[in-house]
Amino acid sequence: MTHLGSLVLTLILLGGLTGCGVNNIPRFEEQAKADWRQVENQYQRRADLIPNLLETVKGYAAHERDTLQAIVEARAKATRFQPSADILSDPQALGQYQANQDALSSALSRLLVVVERYPDLKASQNFLTLQSQLEGTENRIAVARKDFINAVRLYNTELKTIPGRWWREWLYPENHPMASFTSAETQEPPPRVQF
Repeated sequence: MTHLGSLVLTLILLGGLTGCGVNNIPRFEEQAKADWRQVENQYQRRADLIPNLLETVKGYAAHERDTLQAIVEARAKATRFQPSADILSDPQALGQYQANQDALSSALSRLLVVVERYPDLKASQNFLTLQSQLEGTENRIAVARKDFINAVRLYNTELKTIPGRWWREWLYPENHPMASFTSAETQEPPPRVQF
């Protein structure tokens, strides 16, 4: 075989490799990591809104200290937990992170029930703006989590199916399945709002 023939054969083989999914594992892994960063970003956005929300509520509902204190403590716990770089491969760490965020969501839900007792607060433009931003952030969190769950599903599926399974064994032995969010074991009933 001539040198030109060898070169053409090599190019054909390389072209075949790129079309058969050899790059799926790193591509799916990077997408899952990017989606995870978006989840963290939205949780941070929520944590940043909470101090302003609390200050607005404090002026109207000074005797609701227990609820306000629960939010402060839940926010501190959620923001104090700094996930390690390998959180995506550690289901326990991801579960702890999720539990802290769920506790904060629960405390915020209780606050919105308390707010119903204060008509002046419900009419406050500052509170309405913060409440709207918080609701928007909760929706963004839900979307970011959904995108992350889907990216992890795609990545984990690639590691378990052929040819991705083979590529993992041959080229990416350091890649392992990622942990994902799960439903909370004990869901609290939604807050009951009465008008």
